Amino acid sequence: MELILIIILLAFLFESMDSMAGMGFGTALSPLLFLLGYAPLQVVPVILISEAVTGIIDTFFDHEFKNVHYSFRPLNDATRIALIMAFFGCLAICASVLLGYYAIKFPDIIIKTYVAILIIFMGISGFIRVKLRKIEFSNTHPKMLIGFSALAGFNKGIGGGGYGPIITMGQIFSGVYEKSATAIVSFAESLVSIVGILTFFLISFAGVNIDLVLLPSLLTGGFFAAISAPYLVRIIPNKVWKYFIPFYAIGIGFFCLVKIFLL
Repeated sequence: MELILIIILLAFLFESMDSMAGMGFGTALSPLLFLLGYAPLQVVPVILISEAVTGIIDTFFDHEFKNVHYSFRPLNDATRIALIMAFFGCLAICASVLLGYYAIKFPDIIIKTYVAILIIFMGISGFIRVKLRKIEFSNTHPKMLIGFSALAGFNKGIGGGGYGPIITMGQIFSGVYEKSATAIVSFAESLVSIVGILTFFLISFAGVNIDLVLLPSLLTGGFFAAISAPYLVRIIPNKVWKYFIPFYAIGIGFFCLVKIFLL
């Protein structure tokens, strides 16, 4: 029960970070759960389910709090960006889940090492993002967002994280307003997570054992964070998250590598 309460609190903390800074839930929580002794097939599917649910909630409240405005008729820029990122992210997450957990079946140590290196890279990239100047979206080739979306979707399927940081950076580099960018991430990520969930259930029918023991704890913490975080996005400057998340990412990534190879 103590472990469950800890996971609920961690889910609340990292989902709040995710909603406020466009990154933090899967990227930050996956390696931490690995450190607690859970296997990738216990972690990745439940993170996808949690982020599908919380992403839908985030999207609704971000729209209500006017952090971003979605329109399908006519199709506005925010909706167009989200759908582009979701489409190519969905293709990539299907490929990574099928390759990593069914066709090739990467060993746990490979997946954990990949996630650790990825989160270190994300931390370094976060610092770079703070320093870079924005450029106008109209001057950016659409292939830039497509490339970011495909890479993010692949990372999401392998380790449950690495989607938000890459997609957020891709938008910021393209000149998208930062608070709108974090809101758009929630919309796109929820769609990508749903496709990832369906892919995991597909391979489960083919004999891959998926363990959902963490699901109630992650959903509980993530649900309450998804309700409160969009309001915090509106009233709290996210400057602190720009620095805290990269510091955290680099630290936890190196700690994971130490545990994998030295402990």
